[in-house]
Amino acid sequence: MVNSRKINSTYHVDFAGLMRLYETNYAKLNALLPRPSAVGDKRTYQVQELVYQINILEITRYTTLVNVYQCDIHPIFPLPSMTVRLYHDARVAEVCASEKMRVVNARYDYPNKKMVQKDEKHQLNQFLGDWLTFCLKMGISREPLL
Repeated sequence: MVNSRKINSTYHVDFAGLMRLYETNYAKLNALLPRPSAVGDKRTYQVQELVYQINILEITRYTTLVNVYQCDIHPIFPLPSMTVRLYHDARVAEVCASEKMRVVNARYDYPNKKMVQKDEKHQLNQFLGDWLTFCLKMGISREPLL
């Protein structure tokens, strides 16, 4: 017997899961930022053959905006790049832009013109977490630690 009821395919944001991800990303990214920080500061990490850089774009009373990206002299394919806002009062970090996406929404209808996934925001923040873990476990800072 076939179930004739329409399956609800609407994506619902897992708010608690996303907040946990934001909190862990905040702790990881905070550990990689230079101390004290100023606009224009950058920190470069060598991880095996890869080079990652964190640039501080903006500092306000409660937030810091950074750009996290992979560097390569002669890239063969587009390299990852993300703009992340750290909210110091809430102790969370959120990806607010990525490569060609100026704004990352919490959810998207699917299919869409740009073929963005329904849970694109969660996937980008998960990728940031994995990337930061990789830098923390395997990375060597190219700048002297103060």
